[in-house]
Amino acid sequence: MRILVVGAGGVGGYFGGRLIEADADVTFLVRRPRAEALARHGLVVSSPLGDLSVPVKTVTADRLTGDFDLILLSCKAYDLAGVIDTIKPAATGRTGILPLLNGVAHIEILKQQFGASCVLGGLAHLAVTLEPGGAIRHLAPHCAIRFGALGGGADPWTGALLEAFTGARVDAVRSSVIMQDMWDKFVFLATLAGMTCLLRASVGTILGTIHGAGLTETLLAECAAVATAEGFPPDEQALTRYRATLTERGSSVTASMLRDIERGGPTEAEHVFGDLVTRAMRHGIAVPLLLVAYTHLQAYELRRAGNAGGG
Repeated sequence: MRILVVGAGGVGGYFGGRLIEADADVTFLVRRPRAEALARHGLVVSSPLGDLSVPVKTVTADRLTGDFDLILLSCKAYDLAGVIDTIKPAATGRTGILPLLNGVAHIEILKQQFGASCVLGGLAHLAVTLEPGGAIRHLAPHCAIRFGALGGGADPWTGALLEAFTGARVDAVRSSVIMQDMWDKFVFLATLAGMTCLLRASVGTILGTIHGAGLTETLLAECAAVATAEGFPPDEQALTRYRATLTERGSSVTASMLRDIERGGPTEAEHVFGDLVTRAMRHGIAVPLLLVAYTHLQAYELRRAGNAGGG
């Protein structure tokens, strides 16, 4: 299986590197400066699961051809439109598209662009950061990826991908209920990002306040109600695990979206909160705390763009 990983940043770089370590055929689609840096230094990962330094194959957009069996996308949602245009030369009717984006809105977008039969579902549980010098730093002693056909049936790609991950230091799972898995993570992510971004604080700090735990439970319930209305009621075991993370006293956990805000960067507010609010309104579900979180992040984006209406 020939795999094209779009970008060699945190998530894509980590999974691509682990696949290379397990002798998979991986090429990274990168811009020229990143290609030159990778040619000089290789892909470097520091991780509690074992450090990694490997030479890699790269390609730039102007040299991209349709020679790949699978394309792995791990971009931010706000970069998706540009990425779609870039990868079209590599996406034949036989090429699988595996996105690892947050939320679920991107699935329909990708289906429209590449055909429903070519789009897979996927998600990652991975805490990484890209260092200024280009090395990838893995922040926790765990790494997982789940993927599967959206309809739960057979497909030409996921079996081969699971085999490719054999021997890699990654907890890889081929799921027959990948949309349910994605919605479960969506509910958790929106709750974590909503609370930590609204209050600019870690889970532990939020739980140290008088009403923090109650507000967290309220937002979790609102997000779960939307998922249920969409036909994906949260799996109770997953919900129990997520609730444990969201209510852990003293926890330093924050959402990556808060880290985006702290560095003054763009967020996935529309893709995460805008999408949930739109779905809630379509079903007539009251989501007052979700609306506050969404409005808060919209205001942040307006201020960031210097377009706060003179405020």
